[in-house]
Amino acid sequence: MSPVSRGRRRNAKKRSVRGGAPLVVVGAPEECDCPNCAGAQPTPGQIDDLLSQSVDIDAMQDPLEVEMAASMLLAIGAAMGDDFDRALLGLFVPTFEAKSTPAARAMLAGIASVTDGEVSRAAAEAAHRLTGAGVTAPPWLAELDAPITVEDCRRFVDPSGSTFLLAGRFQRAGRSNVVVVSLDDCDCGAAGQILLIEADRWDEAREALLADLHAGGVDVTEEKLRPADFRRAVEDALDARAEHDRFDPEVLDEALEEDGPDYAALALVLRSWMRALPATRRRTRGHSHDGELDVASISALLDLLNPRGRGGAVPAQRRPASLPAKRKKSDGQAPIYQIKVSLRGARPPIWRRLEVPADVSLARLHELIQVAFGWNDSHLHVFETRHGSFGRPDPELGHRAASRVTLEQVAPAVGDKLRYTYDFGDNWEHDILVEKALDRESSVAYPRCVGGRRAAPPEDCGGVWGYADLVEILGDPTHPEHQDRLDWLDLDDPTGFDPARFDAKAVTAALQQGR
Repeated sequence: MSPVSRGRRRNAKKRSVRGGAPLVVVGAPEECDCPNCAGAQPTPGQIDDLLSQSVDIDAMQDPLEVEMAASMLLAIGAAMGDDFDRALLGLFVPTFEAKSTPAARAMLAGIASVTDGEVSRAAAEAAHRLTGAGVTAPPWLAELDAPITVEDCRRFVDPSGSTFLLAGRFQRAGRSNVVVVSLDDCDCGAAGQILLIEADRWDEAREALLADLHAGGVDVTEEKLRPADFRRAVEDALDARAEHDRFDPEVLDEALEEDGPDYAALALVLRSWMRALPATRRRTRGHSHDGELDVASISALLDLLNPRGRGGAVPAQRRPASLPAKRKKSDGQAPIYQIKVSLRGARPPIWRRLEVPADVSLARLHELIQVAFGWNDSHLHVFETRHGSFGRPDPELGHRAASRVTLEQVAPAVGDKLRYTYDFGDNWEHDILVEKALDRESSVAYPRCVGGRRAAPPEDCGGVWGYADLVEILGDPTHPEHQDRLDWLDLDDPTGFDPARFDAKAVTAALQQGR
Protein backbone atom coordinates (compact mmCIF):
# COMPACT_ATOMS: atom_id res chain seq x y z
CA MET A 1 0.00 0.00 0.00
CA SER A 2 1.53 3.28 -1.04
CA PRO A 3 -0.54 6.37 -0.35
CA VAL A 4 1.24 9.56 -1.29
CA SER A 5 0.37 12.88 0.25
CA ARG A 6 0.12 16.05 -1.76
CA GLY A 7 2.18 17.92 0.81
CA ARG A 8 1.28 21.60 0.68
CA ARG A 9 -0.09 21.75 -2.85
CA ARG A 10 -3.82 21.81 -3.23
CA ASN A 11 -5.39 19.39 -5.67
CA ALA A 12 -2.01 18.06 -6.73
CA LYS A 13 -2.04 14.96 -8.91
CA LYS A 14 -1.48 11.83 -6.85
CA ARG A 15 1.19 9.41 -7.98
CA SER A 16 1.39 5.71 -7.26
CA VAL A 17 4.70 3.99 -6.68
CA ARG A 18 3.09 0.71 -7.74
CA GLY A 19 3.19 1.77 -11.37
CA GLY A 20 -0.58 1.46 -11.70
CA ALA A 21 -3.55 3.65 -10.82
CA PRO A 22 -3.28 5.98 -7.82
CA LEU A 23 -4.29 4.19 -4.63
CA VAL A 24 -7.10 5.59 -2.52
CA VAL A 25 -7.01 4.12 0.98
CA VAL A 26 -10.70 4.59 1.67
CA GLY A 27 -13.56 5.81 -0.47
CA ALA A 28 -14.38 9.41 0.41
CA PRO A 29 -18.04 10.47 0.25
CA GLU A 30 -19.05 12.80 -2.55
CA GLU A 31 -20.72 15.01 0.04
CA CYS A 32 -18.81 15.49 3.27
CA ASP A 33 -20.63 14.30 6.41
CA CYS A 34 -17.85 15.17 8.83
CA PRO A 35 -18.79 16.88 12.10
CA ASN A 36 -17.58 20.20 10.75
CA CYS A 37 -20.13 20.11 7.92
CA ALA A 38 -22.84 18.27 9.84
CA GLY A 39 -22.88 20.65 12.81
CA ALA A 40 -20.98 21.28 16.03
CA GLN A 41 -22.66 18.33 17.80
CA PRO A 42 -22.91 15.36 15.39
CA THR A 43 -25.61 12.82 16.06
CA PRO A 44 -24.88 9.10 16.52
CA GLY A 45 -26.51 8.55 13.14
CA GLN A 46 -24.05 10.93 11.47
CA ILE A 47 -21.17 9.16 13.20
CA ASP A 48 -22.53 5.84 11.89
CA ASP A 49 -22.47 7.33 8.39
CA LEU A 50 -18.84 8.38 8.85
CA LEU A 51 -17.96 4.84 9.92
CA SER A 52 -19.62 3.22 6.92
CA GLN A 53 -17.95 5.66 4.53
CA SER A 54 -14.50 5.30 6.11
CA VAL A 55 -14.11 1.59 6.80
CA ASP A 56 -14.93 -1.10 4.23
CA ILE A 57 -13.73 -4.04 6.29
CA ASP A 58 -14.36 -6.56 3.50
CA ALA A 59 -12.18 -4.66 1.03
CA MET A 60 -9.30 -3.94 3.40
CA GLN A 61 -6.28 -6.23 3.50
CA ASP A 62 -3.72 -4.32 5.54
CA PRO A 63 -3.79 -2.79 9.06
CA LEU A 64 -2.23 0.35 7.59
CA GLU A 65 -5.54 0.98 5.80
CA VAL A 66 -7.33 1.04 9.17
CA GLU A 67 -4.70 3.41 10.59
CA MET A 68 -5.26 5.71 7.61
CA ALA A 69 -9.04 5.65 8.04
CA ALA A 70 -8.69 6.57 11.72
CA SER A 71 -6.05 9.22 11.08
CA MET A 72 -8.17 10.93 8.42
CA LEU A 73 -11.02 11.27 10.93
CA LEU A 74 -8.65 12.48 13.64
CA ALA A 75 -6.85 14.96 11.37
CA ILE A 76 -10.08 16.65 10.29
CA GLY A 77 -11.36 16.71 13.85
CA ALA A 78 -8.11 18.13 15.23
CA ALA A 79 -8.18 20.94 12.66
CA MET A 80 -11.67 21.88 13.87
CA GLY A 81 -10.56 22.84 17.37
CA ASP A 82 -9.19 21.81 20.74
CA ASP A 83 -12.44 20.19 21.91
CA PHE A 84 -12.18 17.20 19.58
CA ASP A 85 -10.47 14.98 22.15
CA ARG A 86 -13.48 15.42 24.41
CA ALA A 87 -15.77 14.59 21.50
CA LEU A 88 -13.77 11.43 20.83
CA LEU A 89 -14.03 10.30 24.43
CA GLY A 90 -17.61 11.30 25.04
CA LEU A 91 -19.24 10.71 21.68
CA PHE A 92 -17.25 9.01 18.91
CA VAL A 93 -15.71 6.10 20.88
CA PRO A 94 -19.01 5.23 22.68
CA THR A 95 -20.96 5.44 19.42
CA PHE A 96 -18.52 3.19 17.59
CA GLU A 97 -18.66 0.69 20.46
CA ALA A 98 -22.46 0.74 20.49
CA LYS A 99 -22.44 0.00 16.76
CA SER A 100 -20.85 -3.36 17.66
CA THR A 101 -19.75 -4.30 14.12
CA PRO A 102 -16.43 -5.50 12.65
CA ALA A 103 -15.98 -2.07 11.04
CA ALA A 104 -16.51 -0.34 14.40
CA ARG A 105 -14.04 -2.66 16.11
CA ALA A 106 -11.50 -1.93 13.35
CA MET A 107 -11.96 1.85 13.66
CA LEU A 108 -11.51 1.70 17.43
CA ALA A 109 -8.33 -0.33 16.98
CA GLY A 110 -7.10 2.22 14.43
CA ILE A 111 -7.78 5.14 16.77
CA ALA A 112 -5.98 3.36 19.59
CA SER A 113 -3.01 2.75 17.31
CA VAL A 114 -2.48 6.28 15.98
CA THR A 115 -3.20 8.19 19.20
CA ASP A 116 -1.75 8.07 22.69
CA GLY A 117 -2.83 8.96 26.20
CA GLU A 118 -6.44 8.83 27.36
CA VAL A 119 -7.98 8.62 23.88
CA SER A 120 -5.80 5.66 22.93
CA ARG A 121 -6.63 3.83 26.15
CA ALA A 122 -10.37 4.44 25.80
CA ALA A 123 -10.43 3.25 22.18
CA ALA A 124 -8.33 0.15 22.98
CA GLU A 125 -10.58 -0.79 25.90
CA ALA A 126 -13.71 -0.37 23.75
CA ALA A 127 -12.19 -2.54 21.00
CA HIS A 128 -11.26 -5.16 23.61
CA ARG A 129 -14.84 -5.21 24.94
CA LEU A 130 -16.15 -5.78 21.41
CA THR A 131 -13.68 -8.65 21.02
CA GLY A 132 -14.98 -10.18 24.26
CA ALA A 133 -18.55 -9.75 23.00
CA GLY A 134 -17.73 -11.90 19.97
CA VAL A 135 -17.51 -9.16 17.32
CA THR A 136 -15.34 -10.64 14.60
CA ALA A 137 -12.45 -9.01 12.78
CA PRO A 138 -10.05 -10.09 10.00
CA PRO A 139 -6.87 -11.80 11.26
CA TRP A 140 -4.64 -8.98 10.05
CA LEU A 141 -6.23 -6.50 12.48
CA ALA A 142 -4.24 -8.11 15.31
CA GLU A 143 -1.06 -6.91 13.58
CA LEU A 144 -1.74 -3.43 14.99
CA ASP A 145 -0.56 -4.78 18.35
CA ALA A 146 2.70 -6.16 16.91
CA PRO A 147 5.93 -4.26 17.68
CA ILE A 148 7.28 -1.79 15.09
CA THR A 149 10.97 -1.72 14.21
CA VAL A 150 12.97 0.48 11.88
CA GLU A 151 16.17 -0.05 9.94
CA ASP A 152 18.23 1.58 7.18
CA CYS A 153 17.52 5.14 8.32
CA ARG A 154 19.00 7.74 6.00
CA ARG A 155 19.06 11.40 5.21
CA PHE A 156 19.75 12.98 1.84
CA VAL A 157 21.85 16.15 2.11
CA ASP A 158 23.26 18.72 -0.30
CA PRO A 159 26.90 19.92 -0.22
CA SER A 160 25.98 22.71 2.23
CA GLY A 161 24.66 20.14 4.72
CA SER A 162 20.96 20.97 4.26
CA THR A 163 18.68 17.94 4.51
CA PHE A 164 16.25 17.45 1.62
CA LEU A 165 14.83 14.02 2.50
CA LEU A 166 14.63 11.61 5.44
CA ALA A 167 13.92 7.94 4.79
CA GLY A 168 13.51 4.89 7.04
CA ARG A 169 12.33 1.31 6.54
CA PHE A 170 9.61 0.29 9.04
CA GLN A 171 8.61 -3.31 9.75
CA ARG A 172 5.64 -4.78 11.57
CA ALA A 173 4.37 -8.35 11.53
CA GLY A 174 6.26 -9.18 8.35
CA ARG A 175 5.05 -6.12 6.43
CA SER A 176 7.61 -3.51 5.46
CA ASN A 177 7.17 0.08 4.27
CA VAL A 178 9.62 2.91 3.68
CA VAL A 179 8.68 6.33 5.01
CA VAL A 180 10.07 9.35 3.14
CA VAL A 181 9.75 12.90 4.51
CA SER A 182 10.79 15.92 2.46
CA LEU A 183 12.06 19.03 4.27
CA ASP A 184 11.90 22.72 3.36
CA ASP A 185 15.13 24.33 4.53
CA CYS A 186 13.73 27.81 3.84
CA ASP A 187 10.75 27.10 6.07
CA CYS A 188 12.52 26.21 9.35
CA GLY A 189 13.17 22.68 8.07
CA ALA A 190 9.44 21.95 8.17
CA ALA A 191 8.09 18.74 6.65
CA GLY A 192 6.72 19.19 3.14
CA GLN A 193 5.52 15.79 1.92
CA ILE A 194 5.21 12.35 3.48
CA LEU A 195 5.37 9.23 1.32
CA LEU A 196 4.67 5.64 2.38
CA ILE A 197 6.20 3.20 -0.07
CA GLU A 198 6.17 -0.60 -0.11
CA ALA A 199 9.68 -1.80 0.69
CA ASP A 200 10.00 -3.85 -2.48
CA ARG A 201 9.29 -0.71 -4.51
CA TRP A 202 11.75 1.49 -2.60
CA ASP A 203 14.71 1.10 -4.96
CA GLU A 204 12.59 2.20 -7.91
CA ALA A 205 11.03 5.08 -5.97
CA ARG A 206 14.43 6.16 -4.61
CA GLU A 207 15.87 6.43 -8.11
CA ALA A 208 12.85 8.50 -9.20
CA LEU A 209 13.22 10.86 -6.24
CA LEU A 210 16.94 11.34 -6.85
CA ALA A 211 16.31 11.90 -10.55
CA ASP A 212 13.80 14.63 -9.72
CA LEU A 213 16.32 16.34 -7.43
CA HIS A 214 19.15 16.08 -9.95
CA ALA A 215 16.90 17.38 -12.73
CA GLY A 216 16.34 20.45 -10.55
CA GLY A 217 20.08 20.92 -10.17
CA VAL A 218 20.21 19.62 -6.58
CA ASP A 219 23.14 17.31 -5.87
CA VAL A 220 22.54 15.17 -2.77
CA THR A 221 24.40 12.41 -0.99
CA GLU A 222 23.08 9.80 1.45
CA GLU A 223 24.09 9.55 5.09
CA LYS A 224 23.08 6.80 7.51
CA LEU A 225 21.35 7.77 10.75
CA ARG A 226 20.83 5.95 14.02
CA PRO A 227 17.13 5.24 14.67
CA ALA A 228 17.14 7.68 17.59
CA ASP A 229 18.64 10.45 15.43
CA PHE A 230 16.18 9.62 12.67
CA ARG A 231 13.29 9.95 15.12
CA ARG A 232 14.55 13.31 16.37
CA ALA A 233 15.01 14.66 12.82
CA VAL A 234 11.56 13.51 11.70
CA GLU A 235 9.80 14.80 14.81
CA ASP A 236 11.58 18.17 14.51
CA ALA A 237 10.31 18.45 10.91
CA LEU A 238 6.77 17.44 11.89
CA ASP A 239 6.79 19.86 14.83
CA ALA A 240 7.90 22.76 12.63
CA ARG A 241 5.14 22.01 10.11
CA ALA A 242 2.56 21.66 12.89
CA GLU A 243 3.55 25.04 14.33
CA HIS A 244 3.17 26.68 10.93
CA ASP A 245 -0.13 24.96 10.13
CA ARG A 246 -1.52 26.05 13.49
CA PHE A 247 -1.66 29.59 12.08
CA ASP A 248 -2.97 28.54 8.65
CA PRO A 249 -6.74 28.84 8.16
CA GLU A 250 -6.57 26.79 4.95
CA VAL A 251 -5.47 23.58 6.70
CA LEU A 252 -9.01 22.37 7.47
CA ASP A 253 -10.30 23.31 4.01
CA GLU A 254 -7.50 21.36 2.35
CA ALA A 255 -8.13 18.29 4.53
CA LEU A 256 -11.83 18.31 3.64
CA GLU A 257 -11.07 18.60 -0.10
CA GLU A 258 -8.80 15.53 -0.19
CA ASP A 259 -10.05 12.26 -1.68
CA GLY A 260 -7.49 10.27 0.31
CA PRO A 261 -5.11 10.73 3.24
CA ASP A 262 -3.73 14.26 3.33
CA TYR A 263 -0.51 15.40 5.00
CA ALA A 264 -2.08 15.73 8.47
CA ALA A 265 -3.41 12.18 8.39
CA LEU A 266 -0.09 10.75 7.24
CA ALA A 267 1.70 12.75 9.95
CA LEU A 268 -0.50 11.17 12.64
CA VAL A 269 0.39 7.67 11.47
CA LEU A 270 4.07 8.56 11.24
CA ARG A 271 4.11 10.04 14.75
CA SER A 272 2.56 6.85 16.12
CA TRP A 273 5.29 4.79 14.49
CA MET A 274 7.97 7.15 15.79
CA ARG A 275 6.88 6.50 19.36
CA ALA A 276 8.11 2.91 18.94
CA LEU A 277 11.68 4.09 18.22
CA PRO A 278 14.38 4.96 20.77
CA ALA A 279 14.36 8.63 21.71
CA THR A 280 17.19 11.11 22.19
CA ARG A 281 17.06 14.34 24.14
CA ARG A 282 15.21 16.85 22.00
CA ARG A 283 16.91 20.21 21.47
CA THR A 284 15.05 23.49 21.82
CA ARG A 285 13.91 24.54 18.36
CA GLY A 286 15.39 27.82 17.22
CA HIS A 287 12.08 29.07 15.82
CA SER A 288 9.99 28.35 18.91
CA HIS A 289 7.19 30.81 19.56
CA ASP A 290 7.47 30.68 23.32
CA GLY A 291 10.42 33.10 23.45
CA GLU A 292 12.74 30.74 25.35
CA LEU A 293 16.43 30.54 24.47
CA ASP A 294 18.69 27.55 24.97
CA VAL A 295 22.31 27.84 26.11
CA ALA A 296 23.67 27.87 22.57
CA SER A 297 21.28 30.64 21.55
CA ILE A 298 22.21 32.75 24.57
CA SER A 299 25.91 32.24 23.87
CA ALA A 300 25.47 33.25 20.23
CA LEU A 301 23.50 36.32 21.28
CA LEU A 302 26.25 37.37 23.71
CA ASP A 303 28.83 36.99 20.96
CA LEU A 304 26.78 39.23 18.69
CA LEU A 305 26.43 41.88 21.39
CA ASN A 306 30.14 41.68 22.28
CA PRO A 307 32.21 40.86 19.16
CA ARG A 308 35.40 40.64 21.21
CA GLY A 309 33.98 37.84 23.27
CA ARG A 310 33.60 37.53 26.99
CA GLY A 311 37.28 36.76 27.41
CA GLY A 312 38.43 39.94 25.65
CA ALA A 313 40.06 38.27 22.65
CA VAL A 314 38.79 38.84 19.13
CA PRO A 315 37.38 35.50 17.91
CA ALA A 316 38.77 34.05 14.72
CA GLN A 317 36.65 35.05 11.72
CA ARG A 318 35.94 32.65 8.89
CA ARG A 319 37.62 33.92 5.77
CA PRO A 320 35.08 34.54 2.99
CA ALA A 321 35.37 32.30 -0.04
CA SER A 322 36.96 33.85 -3.12
CA LEU A 323 34.43 35.62 -5.30
CA PRO A 324 34.13 34.04 -8.78
CA ALA A 325 34.71 36.25 -11.80
CA LYS A 326 31.77 38.00 -13.42
CA ARG A 327 30.18 36.61 -16.54
CA LYS A 328 31.80 37.84 -19.78
CA LYS A 329 30.02 38.53 -23.05
CA SER A 330 31.86 35.57 -24.54
CA ASP A 331 30.25 33.33 -21.88
CA GLY A 332 26.85 33.89 -23.46
CA GLN A 333 23.60 35.14 -22.01
CA ALA A 334 22.96 34.33 -18.36
CA PRO A 335 20.17 31.88 -17.52
CA ILE A 336 17.10 32.84 -15.54
CA TYR A 337 17.21 31.99 -11.86
CA GLN A 338 14.01 30.98 -10.10
CA ILE A 339 14.52 32.11 -6.52
CA LYS A 340 12.35 31.76 -3.43
CA VAL A 341 12.61 34.69 -1.03
CA SER A 342 11.14 33.83 2.38
CA LEU A 343 10.62 36.22 5.27
CA ARG A 344 12.38 34.50 8.13
CA GLY A 345 10.30 33.82 11.24
CA ALA A 346 6.94 34.76 9.68
CA ARG A 347 4.02 32.61 10.83
CA PRO A 348 2.17 31.79 8.61
CA PRO A 349 5.00 31.82 6.06
CA ILE A 350 5.39 34.89 3.82
CA TRP A 351 7.38 34.39 0.64
CA ARG A 352 7.80 35.33 -3.02
CA ARG A 353 9.00 33.21 -5.93
CA LEU A 354 10.77 35.37 -8.51
CA GLU A 355 12.37 34.76 -11.88
CA VAL A 356 15.35 37.06 -12.45
CA PRO A 357 18.42 37.03 -14.71
CA ALA A 358 21.22 35.15 -12.98
CA ASP A 359 23.63 38.04 -13.63
CA VAL A 360 21.44 40.63 -11.86
CA SER A 361 23.52 42.75 -9.50
CA LEU A 362 22.84 42.43 -5.80
CA ALA A 363 22.00 46.13 -5.76
CA ARG A 364 19.30 45.53 -8.37
CA LEU A 365 18.13 42.38 -6.55
CA HIS A 366 17.73 44.55 -3.45
CA GLU A 367 15.41 46.83 -5.44
CA LEU A 368 13.39 43.87 -6.73
CA ILE A 369 12.93 42.40 -3.24
CA GLN A 370 11.82 45.81 -1.99
CA VAL A 371 9.13 45.90 -4.67
CA ALA A 372 8.10 42.27 -4.24
CA PHE A 373 7.52 42.72 -0.51
CA GLY A 374 6.21 46.27 -0.67
CA TRP A 375 9.09 47.73 1.36
CA ASN A 376 9.88 51.45 1.01
CA ASP A 377 13.70 51.21 0.82
CA SER A 378 14.01 53.66 3.69
CA HIS A 379 16.49 51.63 5.76
CA LEU A 380 19.88 49.98 5.38
CA HIS A 381 20.25 46.46 4.01
CA VAL A 382 22.88 43.77 3.56
CA PHE A 383 23.32 40.47 1.72
CA GLU A 384 25.17 37.84 3.74
CA THR A 385 26.90 35.24 1.54
CA ARG A 386 29.75 32.80 1.86
CA HIS A 387 31.74 35.29 -0.20
CA GLY A 388 31.20 38.10 2.30
CA SER A 389 28.66 40.84 3.06
CA PHE A 390 27.35 43.20 0.38
CA GLY A 391 25.21 46.32 0.64
CA ARG A 392 26.00 50.01 0.93
CA PRO A 393 29.82 50.11 1.22
CA ASP A 394 30.81 50.41 4.88
CA PRO A 395 34.38 49.43 5.92
CA GLU A 396 33.49 49.46 9.62
CA LEU A 397 30.66 46.95 9.10
CA GLY A 398 32.65 45.00 6.53
CA HIS A 399 30.04 45.59 3.81
CA ARG A 400 31.26 45.72 0.20
CA ALA A 401 29.39 47.37 -2.64
CA ALA A 402 26.35 45.34 -3.72
CA SER A 403 26.41 47.08 -7.12
CA ARG A 404 29.68 45.38 -8.07
CA VAL A 405 28.67 41.76 -7.56
CA THR A 406 26.04 39.63 -9.27
CA LEU A 407 23.67 36.99 -7.94
CA GLU A 408 25.33 34.16 -9.86
CA GLN A 409 28.71 35.13 -8.43
CA VAL A 410 27.56 34.56 -4.84
CA ALA A 411 25.12 31.75 -5.73
CA PRO A 412 26.59 29.94 -8.74
CA ALA A 413 24.54 26.75 -8.46
CA VAL A 414 20.97 25.59 -7.90
CA GLY A 415 20.47 24.98 -4.18
CA ASP A 416 22.75 27.84 -3.15
CA LYS A 417 21.45 30.20 -0.49
CA LEU A 418 22.09 33.66 0.87
CA ARG A 419 20.54 35.92 3.48
CA TYR A 420 19.11 39.39 2.87
CA THR A 421 18.45 41.64 5.86
CA TYR A 422 16.51 44.88 5.59
CA ASP A 423 16.16 47.47 8.38
CA PHE A 424 18.71 46.69 11.07
CA GLY A 425 16.21 47.85 13.70
CA ASP A 426 13.16 45.73 12.84
CA ASN A 427 15.58 43.20 11.33
CA TRP A 428 13.52 41.80 8.45
CA GLU A 429 15.58 38.75 7.48
CA HIS A 430 14.89 37.01 4.17
CA ASP A 431 16.23 33.60 3.13
CA ILE A 432 16.99 33.44 -0.61
CA LEU A 433 17.18 30.02 -2.26
CA VAL A 434 18.12 29.40 -5.90
CA GLU A 435 15.53 26.79 -6.87
CA LYS A 436 16.08 26.45 -10.61
CA ALA A 437 18.21 27.67 -13.51
CA LEU A 438 15.91 28.14 -16.51
CA ASP A 439 16.38 28.89 -20.18
CA ARG A 440 15.15 32.32 -21.20
CA GLU A 441 11.83 32.41 -23.01
CA SER A 442 11.63 35.03 -25.75
CA SER A 443 7.93 35.57 -25.05
CA VAL A 444 8.46 36.28 -21.34
CA ALA A 445 9.43 39.61 -19.79
CA TYR A 446 11.77 39.43 -16.80
CA PRO A 447 11.85 39.92 -13.87
CA ARG A 448 8.52 38.42 -12.89
CA CYS A 449 6.79 36.92 -9.86
CA VAL A 450 5.48 33.38 -10.35
CA GLY A 451 4.29 32.61 -6.84
CA GLY A 452 4.07 33.72 -3.28
CA ARG A 453 2.01 33.84 -0.16
CA ARG A 454 0.43 36.49 2.04
CA ALA A 455 0.94 40.24 2.28
CA ALA A 456 4.21 41.58 3.60
CA PRO A 457 4.20 43.45 6.93
CA PRO A 458 4.04 47.26 6.94
CA GLU A 459 7.30 49.14 7.44
CA ASP A 460 8.42 49.94 11.00
CA CYS A 461 5.88 47.70 12.74
CA GLY A 462 8.48 46.10 15.01
CA GLY A 463 9.73 43.01 13.16
CA VAL A 464 7.96 39.67 12.87
CA TRP A 465 6.80 39.71 16.48
CA GLY A 466 5.51 43.26 16.22
CA TYR A 467 3.68 42.31 13.04
CA ALA A 468 2.04 39.36 14.78
CA ASP A 469 0.79 41.75 17.47
CA LEU A 470 -0.45 44.18 14.80
CA VAL A 471 -2.51 41.49 13.04
CA GLU A 472 -4.00 40.38 16.35
CA ILE A 473 -4.92 43.93 17.37
CA LEU A 474 -6.47 44.75 13.98
CA GLY A 475 -8.60 41.63 14.28
CA ASP A 476 -9.94 42.61 17.72
CA PRO A 477 -12.15 45.75 17.66
CA THR A 478 -12.29 45.69 21.47
CA HIS A 479 -8.51 45.95 21.87
CA PRO A 480 -7.51 49.28 23.50
CA GLU A 481 -4.92 49.91 20.74
CA HIS A 482 -7.24 48.96 17.85
CA GLN A 483 -8.04 52.52 16.74
CA ASP A 484 -4.44 53.71 17.24
CA ARG A 485 -3.18 51.02 14.88
CA LEU A 486 -5.83 51.89 12.29
CA ASP A 487 -4.77 55.53 12.49
CA TRP A 488 -1.10 54.55 12.17
CA LEU A 489 -1.93 52.63 8.97
CA ASP A 490 -4.20 55.47 7.79
CA LEU A 491 -7.15 53.08 7.56
CA ASP A 492 -10.83 53.71 8.20
CA ASP A 493 -11.44 50.07 9.14
CA PRO A 494 -9.35 46.86 9.40
CA THR A 495 -10.64 45.48 6.09
CA GLY A 496 -8.24 47.88 4.40
CA PHE A 497 -5.37 45.57 5.31
CA ASP A 498 -5.73 41.88 4.53
CA PRO A 499 -2.70 39.87 5.77
CA ALA A 500 -3.68 36.96 3.50
CA ARG A 501 -3.67 39.09 0.36
CA PHE A 502 -1.22 38.27 -2.42
CA ASP A 503 -1.38 38.97 -6.15
CA ALA A 504 1.48 37.63 -8.28
CA LYS A 505 0.33 39.56 -11.36
CA ALA A 506 0.31 42.83 -9.42
CA VAL A 507 3.82 42.11 -8.10
CA THR A 508 5.04 41.33 -11.63
CA ALA A 509 3.57 44.58 -12.92
CA ALA A 510 5.33 46.51 -10.17
CA LEU A 511 8.62 44.71 -10.81
CA GLN A 512 8.54 45.58 -14.50
CA GLN A 513 7.68 49.26 -14.07
CA GLY A 514 11.33 50.10 -13.56
CA ARG A 515 12.65 47.48 -15.93
